[in-house]
Amino acid sequence: MTRFKGSITALVTPFKDGAVDEAAFRAFINWQIEQGTHGMVPVGTTGESPTLSHNEHDRVIEICVDEVKGRVPVIAGAGSNSTEEAIGFSRHAEKVGADAVLVVTPYYNKPTQEGLYRHFKAINDAIGIPIIIYNIPSRSVIDMSVETMARLFELKNIAGVKDATANLARASQQRQVMGPDFIQLSGEDATALGFMAHGGHGCISVSSNVAPRLCAEMQEACLKGDYATALKVQDRLMPLHTNLFLETNPSPVKYAASVLGLMQDDVRLPLIPVTEGTKQAVRSAMVHAGLINA
Repeated sequence: MTRFKGSITALVTPFKDGAVDEAAFRAFINWQIEQGTHGMVPVGTTGESPTLSHNEHDRVIEICVDEVKGRVPVIAGAGSNSTEEAIGFSRHAEKVGADAVLVVTPYYNKPTQEGLYRHFKAINDAIGIPIIIYNIPSRSVIDMSVETMARLFELKNIAGVKDATANLARASQQRQVMGPDFIQLSGEDATALGFMAHGGHGCISVSSNVAPRLCAEMQEACLKGDYATALKVQDRLMPLHTNLFLETNPSPVKYAASVLGLMQDDVRLPLIPVTEGTKQAVRSAMVHAGLINA
């Protein structure tokens, strides 16, 4: 479990002519590893999982596992608001060699805390690799309680949480109840520094799609307890953390990736490319971080 730490990129899924751009995706994965990224999350929210077909979803995970070749952990997105569908995604991820799965709290159908428990228990009982709970109330509406998380942590495969509540107290509350072995990964770039100080183990990051070396350096400093260094890096990254969310993720970060020549900025409807004003703000943040010249 100690492998799941540091800067873990919530990978964007490159598109070209309406299809997954496999060549760009493979090159992007290798660039991420060369830049120091500590782990990969294919087909999460940033990977536009809601608009990928099931075949595309499975294929993106296969490509990622194949290209990573065990160099860093792969935590495959496997969530759904259908328990059976989530089990299917999770079984496929395990079969093709993912190191863990990231499973979001079911969105739209608003289960109770007991429903959440049974959903994750069913997935736990169906596979044999670690499960990271993805708690993101801003997108799924429901918020998994610390008590429900503690019940789930008693199961063999529930390993930790990607916490996108942006509530820094949660990291300490969860640490008090589950202990330091419960893996806590920030799901919110802007507050990841504070989250680490509260006992976090890493961040599943959007910004690391375009600033992987800086995000890795910040996380490594945090893990060493060197928060003075981490704060200096945070100061460089903060405008990026802010401006990449001026419009719905991942449209801004895909534009930023296109500026770096990593891929096209294509997104799938209902998402659309960013406006000219957001482009200027993103470029300004990239200049501030030292990613491009003014």
